[in-house]
Amino acid sequence: MEFKEITAKTVDEAITKACLEFETSSDNLEIQVVQEGTSGFLGFIGSKPAVIKVRKKVQEEEFDILKELAKEEKKEKKAPVKEEKKEPKKEMKPVKEPKKGTVTKTQTENKEVKPVAKEAQPKSEPRKPVVRTEEQVQQMKQDAEKFLTGVFGAMELPVEITMNYDKTADCLEIDFAGEDMGILIGKRGQTLDSLQYLTSLVVNKEQQDYVRVKVDTENYRSRRKDTLENLAKNIAFKVRKTRKPVVLEPMNPYERRIIHSALQGNKYVETYSEGNEPYRHVVVVYKGK
Repeated sequence: MEFKEITAKTVDEAITKACLEFETSSDNLEIQVVQEGTSGFLGFIGSKPAVIKVRKKVQEEEFDILKELAKEEKKEKKAPVKEEKKEPKKEMKPVKEPKKGTVTKTQTENKEVKPVAKEAQPKSEPRKPVVRTEEQVQQMKQDAEKFLTGVFGAMELPVEITMNYDKTADCLEIDFAGEDMGILIGKRGQTLDSLQYLTSLVVNKEQQDYVRVKVDTENYRSRRKDTLENLAKNIAFKVRKTRKPVVLEPMNPYERRIIHSALQGNKYVETYSEGNEPYRHVVVVYKGK
């Protein structure tokens, strides 16, 4: 398979773009970095994009396993359902009526046992939805915009900030737009996560009830989620074949939940997390049928 050239603002973005285009994880791609991306003077003058060459690794083993999976599915469909043998009905012998005044064993067994009354437990009331006034929402937006404008001003990075408050999820959604958003994303979204955490601290400082803050740019969160779900499926495939555990790279809690959720219904593998933050990671192990 020939190499395909992919261009993006940073190498990480180019790799993510390649994963989406080839519909697989980076482990299954052969990647050659042709040119590192540079931001240039003031973030845009003389900037150069990152260029990589990518092609999918040839994996003959996967084709064989797919054949085996198809065979197993056919076997499961063709497997005859064993009929349960019906036992012959036993003839009921007439029961003699006991004499008056005698108590039989059956009568003593059929006495009703009064259940012990259980202690009444108070029902937990569902959490009431937070209702915020228009003034509170505007205050949140102003605090977030003031903080982020100061950060981007210090970075000398022109960024267009768009904010929307989701009443249903009680979440302040913030989106960035600009020429070089790869700087704000950082390696595997670490810079974006840091901005989200700091903005959340600033916004919730004046709030009585906690409000969620979600920071995104160029739909990175959704693209990252798709890449991780695809990675989880490929790792599960590998673990099922080799029956050896695979340790993934350290991830934040949000990304670990994506991996756990993607493989939750898999009958051949299971996942768990181990280690301490910020090096906590997911382990995928074989559990068999």
